Amino acid sequence: MKKYLQLLIFNILMLAFPSAWAGLTIEITKGVTSTMPIAVVPFAWQPGTRKTVDIAGVIRADLQRSGFFKPLPVADMLTQPSQPEQIRFRNWQALGQDYLLIGQVMPSGLRYDVKFQLFDVYKGEQIMGYRLTVAANKLRKTAHRISDLVFEKLTGKPGVFSTHIAYVTSVRLKNGKKQYRLQVADADGYNAKIIASSYEPIMSPNWSPDGRKIAYVSFERRRSGIYIQDLASGKRQKIPSFKGINGAPAFSPDGRQLALTLSKDGSPDIYLFDLATRRFRKLTHSYAIDTEAAWSPDGRYIVFTSDRGGKPQIYQISSSGGRASRLTFTGSYNARARFSKDGRNLVMVHANGGDYRIAVMDMATRTINVLTTGPLDESPSFAPNGTMILYATRQAGRSILSAVSVDGKMHQNLGFTGGDVREPAWAP
Repeated sequence: MKKYLQLLIFNILMLAFPSAWAGLTIEITKGVTSTMPIAVVPFAWQPGTRKTVDIAGVIRADLQRSGFFKPLPVADMLTQPSQPEQIRFRNWQALGQDYLLIGQVMPSGLRYDVKFQLFDVYKGEQIMGYRLTVAANKLRKTAHRISDLVFEKLTGKPGVFSTHIAYVTSVRLKNGKKQYRLQVADADGYNAKIIASSYEPIMSPNWSPDGRKIAYVSFERRRSGIYIQDLASGKRQKIPSFKGINGAPAFSPDGRQLALTLSKDGSPDIYLFDLATRRFRKLTHSYAIDTEAAWSPDGRYIVFTSDRGGKPQIYQISSSGGRASRLTFTGSYNARARFSKDGRNLVMVHANGGDYRIAVMDMATRTINVLTTGPLDESPSFAPNGTMILYATRQAGRSILSAVSVDGKMHQNLGFTGGDVREPAWAP
């Protein structure tokens, strides 16, 4: 029982959620001073066409939220061109804008043609332009796609506005019970969908590398079990479970295996489960607690949390087996490590003196950079492009999601209106 409680401390399982369901709202709490000025002009809709999505508004919000851009407020625009010949670059230069984005939306049968063009204001020339034909219900998704294209063109890094996040919420029902829900939403918090619900805790969501499935832990029937759920069909399968702990699933980069924590042989160890053969292979052999496995992007290594040295620290082991080596020596507590997509950085929960904060370790130098102020930050997850980290924290007595840039300069909160939210996981 003692080791089981210690494992829960590793996961910082705080299951005290107020009663409410709502969407995620994003508030930027700290921005970057050296942001790129950009004007995203409201897209022109063909006369007589009902405007169903503010495409330019979605793009402005995406770019501002990234921390790399400072979109010009619409109220400050002197004109609102939608065609290149309508642009007067001197106007935008006078407003201090580096870039200008214009666009049009035109019906095309049962679909829409969305055209946009990006201009360098000071050079007075177009640097990108596309025409996208999409279904009516894909207009918001198209806005995110445009944001991705603009972001990559101007920063050289892929955008993540078209990606998704998973998270866990709960509500106390009238009968006094709590209902837990695993939800998936767009990266900006819109279009939330319930993936699974239970009267018992749900935790540790982990995406498959193709983004089509989620593995998670559910305490249905008051016993921990690991499930894999297909997002399109809703079908799910249960991984064989054993007495004791069944937890912390993590897909391998090729999607063929799960790393997980089992205590079926005594103390919790890391096991690998082959999804095709349904066979387990024990990876660590320790009397300590080994948990929270995460794969390196190339699949060669697995990092995990262990207290084999007396306190929770991060260790690394070859995915083919062998001896584990300790990675972290700074701080009294390091746990829940996850690799960036390029494998250069490792994000973790770091504590030294009682405050749990989000930190990043450079894998080349092994130096640790603390990004947040705590005191109860947990469950970090890298954005696919490695520029931001999503995590859970406590603020004003409730649980919220937050995001911080890898350099620590950009901070934002994602509040679950009227309630709490935790256990975030950013999709590939």
